[in-house]
Amino acid sequence: MEDVVRELGYLCLGSRLKRISERLQADVNRLSERVGLDVQAGQYPLLAALDRNGPLTVGGLVGALGVSQPGVTRSVLRLVEMGLLEIERGDEDRRQKTVALTEAGRRAVETSKGEVWRHVEAAVVELCGDLSGSLLDQLNAMEDRLGQMSLDRRALRHKERGGG
Repeated sequence: MEDVVRELGYLCLGSRLKRISERLQADVNRLSERVGLDVQAGQYPLLAALDRNGPLTVGGLVGALGVSQPGVTRSVLRLVEMGLLEIERGDEDRRQKTVALTEAGRRAVETSKGEVWRHVEAAVVELCGDLSGSLLDQLNAMEDRLGQMSLDRRALRHKERGGG
């Protein structure tokens, strides 16, 4: 069957990018599950921002991530439920809330760095490192390569080879 989104090219660029993003995130989710982490791919940037910057307000997270406030708030609340984040109220201004990693959150980040992030990064470099041509040509090649081997399988291969 014809891939309409692919065939329509630049007209459907947003849909194409979303499709690739969803595929990559699903692959990262599988890898996370495999190493015993219940963290979703879309939550990793938030955890990384807190790991790099220390405690931040929701507004600070929005700025660091470049995503919407409602999306950040949903992710924060989910990670609080999971015990990976805590919300603290300011001493002077009780309306000001700061988001911070809990001890469990710090452990999850350390596990993620060693067992997920570095292998995913290597897999993405392998997937995209030698792409050339127009943006659409590059997207075609990415999707073709993902069809040959998923990102999580590429990451696991990197891990098995002792990649660092």
